[in-house]
Amino acid sequence: MRIAVLVPCYNEALTIAKVVRDYRAALPEAEIYVYDNNSTDGTDAIARDAGGIVRYERRQGKGNVIRTMFREIQADAYLMIDGDDTYPAEHAREMVDLVLARKVDMVVGDRLGSTYFTVNQRPFHNVGNRLVRMLVNRIFRGKIDDLMTGYRAFSYQFVKSFPVLSKGFEIETEMSIHALDKNLSIQSVRVEYRDRPADSHSKLNTYTDGMRVLRTVARLYKEYRPLSFFGIFAGLLLLAGAALFVPVLLEYLATGLVPRFPTLIVSSVMAMLSMLLMVCGFILDTVAKKHRQLFEVNLNMLHMLKTLQDAKHPDDAAPRA
Repeated sequence: MRIAVLVPCYNEALTIAKVVRDYRAALPEAEIYVYDNNSTDGTDAIARDAGGIVRYERRQGKGNVIRTMFREIQADAYLMIDGDDTYPAEHAREMVDLVLARKVDMVVGDRLGSTYFTVNQRPFHNVGNRLVRMLVNRIFRGKIDDLMTGYRAFSYQFVKSFPVLSKGFEIETEMSIHALDKNLSIQSVRVEYRDRPADSHSKLNTYTDGMRVLRTVARLYKEYRPLSFFGIFAGLLLLAGAALFVPVLLEYLATGLVPRFPTLIVSSVMAMLSMLLMVCGFILDTVAKKHRQLFEVNLNMLHMLKTLQDAKHPDDAAPRA
């Protein structure tokens, strides 16, 4: 079985050599791909000297790097990690085995259930992680313990069927929502988390990237659950219209007169907008369901293609010593 370790990197010269060596020791049969994203500190040369296969993605942003990784690399199991040495390699074998032996589509390295909140020194990151986890699990009826972890393992069918749309750090949230919406198998593995070395700096901006993550959640909520999304706004408009209409109606019943025509007109417009939003929700919900059906058909075709490839190259499909 082919195993690929994917390491997106931007200016990780302090830690990348240790990361490559650690994962080489944990998964000696794996190929370790380090994708350099315009580093200026010699990350690529250090990774190459440590034994990594170095490739490049010139478009800035983690989402852009992962898009290229997923498109170019062929493997049976993929392990994605960060190059900042915050994820211990001891969990790598367990996560990869869940993909290969248990046929799990996405294995999530759960930091939040272990040491993350005690080790991480950025309180707003902690609040943001909790908020995003609560929103996504509530909206998409999931039970993912860590939505924004960069430590994940994937199956071939996940990697080759995941449409990467995000350009930056919101990519992990997009992965999680995609897996929930498409009913892919997900399993969490509790992993230890350690903070960056003292001289290593995070590229994640708490406020800017946090807003991007929240926008991604809202966008995918609209695209994947349109009936619920538009239903919320339709309900709010209907309630506001009813609150304006009821006093006018009571006054009419008592006096037979409608002295507040502007209020009646506004309430009527709100009711019509509410109905229009519900119609949009029903139409887009049908489109979303059709996309899920097509996704299942594409998964079947992908599985058939993978089976044919393994039959042509049995040495690649066989487990490596």
